[in-house]
Amino acid sequence: MNIEKQIQEDHTVKLVVEVDQEKMGSYKKRAAAKISERGNISGFRPGKAPYHIVARTYGEAAIMEQAVDLFIDAEYSNILKEADVNPGASGNLENIESMDPPKFIFSVPLAPEIDLGDYTAVRLPYEWQAPEQKDVDAALEDLRQMYASTETVERAIESGDYVLLDVSSEAAELNRTGFATFVRKEERDTEWPYNGFANELIGLKAGENKTIKHSFPKDWEVEELQGKDVEITATIKTVRGVTLPEVNDDFAKMTGAGETVDALMEAVKKDVENRSQNEYDDKYFVDLIEKVKEGAALKYHEHTLEHEGEHVLQDLSQRLAQQGMDLDTYFKMRNTTREQFIESDVNPVAKKRLERGLILDEIVRKEQIQIDDEALNIEYNNALNNLVMQGMDLNKIRGGKKGQRELSQAIAMDAASRVMTRKALDMLKTIATGNYKPLEEREAEAKQAAEAAPAEEAGEEKAAE
Repeated sequence: MNIEKQIQEDHTVKLVVEVDQEKMGSYKKRAAAKISERGNISGFRPGKAPYHIVARTYGEAAIMEQAVDLFIDAEYSNILKEADVNPGASGNLENIESMDPPKFIFSVPLAPEIDLGDYTAVRLPYEWQAPEQKDVDAALEDLRQMYASTETVERAIESGDYVLLDVSSEAAELNRTGFATFVRKEERDTEWPYNGFANELIGLKAGENKTIKHSFPKDWEVEELQGKDVEITATIKTVRGVTLPEVNDDFAKMTGAGETVDALMEAVKKDVENRSQNEYDDKYFVDLIEKVKEGAALKYHEHTLEHEGEHVLQDLSQRLAQQGMDLDTYFKMRNTTREQFIESDVNPVAKKRLERGLILDEIVRKEQIQIDDEALNIEYNNALNNLVMQGMDLNKIRGGKKGQRELSQAIAMDAASRVMTRKALDMLKTIATGNYKPLEEREAEAKQAAEAAPAEEAGEEKAAE
């Protein structure tokens, strides 16, 4: 075969493949035999009719069509290998340019390519600070609310009450039925749908409603609400007054955080710090990856983006199913079509996810990051324990032992992905904060540590004697 390779601007490659007549002739003979096997040619057993009889009965065009299929099935992978093509998706036969000589035109989407540029020069200070005492106090109040006793009251809503209400809006993301909220004195970043919403309900009684106007900022965390002016109708269903428990040793034991108030406060402080750092990390790494992307060059075919978009749409479908809604209903509520939604909402998210994944995968490759068994086992066991805590009975998995094995493999793959992502992000953080060590230096240090370990163990054994 003679192969001409032409790289296209849309990150595909056009392969012009010219096949010698002898090779194509062998596939035509195989094609005729195959047609003869499934056909019924008078006077011949299936598969035994001579070529000229098959051609006369079914025509040369039918034989050639079958021969092309056989040729592609047998030779396509060889064509890609000979042309040194790394495909990103299945290619297609674009055209048969001629049959004398046989010349085929294939179009093949290429696998994504990325050049990180000088990524080790990227800098972004890591400036997380531990929460203040007022944040710990607020978290303690939240905990008290969780263990508070409540009773339905007939009065108007006051600060400190729990309220059950229905929320409706032209923005589908804001529709909720039977939504419970707590009316706080102070605003909290975690309040839904925005800080200060619950305080808008003060003065209302059960059975009353209120229409609230709100403008979401352009950088709002929910993309569908960014920069939108909305009207929200809140219909009050129930108002419940609250009696809070005293903060003492009995309360600490009740929460399971410890035996004493001191143990409880330490647990609350640690939880607040972890949540604060996780929130900071989420934004930090988004910004850091964007800085890396500024100096990187990424190439991928639209098919790769479409594939990532399918995952985004699938994730949304699963979230909606938890709310008892399907995609078609969601599109109708948003007054849009599937195609419009994919273009305006899915593709931007898919693009970010795809490019983030490509950057992290390339960091893993270039820095030769490996997963250690200890980290993987911890992640795997945590995932398994979370499923059990959510009520999953692993002994009742559909499919018996095979189903359990498949679930275990899926959990292990997901755990490995999360561990590898964290390691790649940690490497980027090391680079961005100026603490990066080249691969050669890290390998040298690891070698020295491995060589020193036996000597240290020998010294400890001798001292023990």
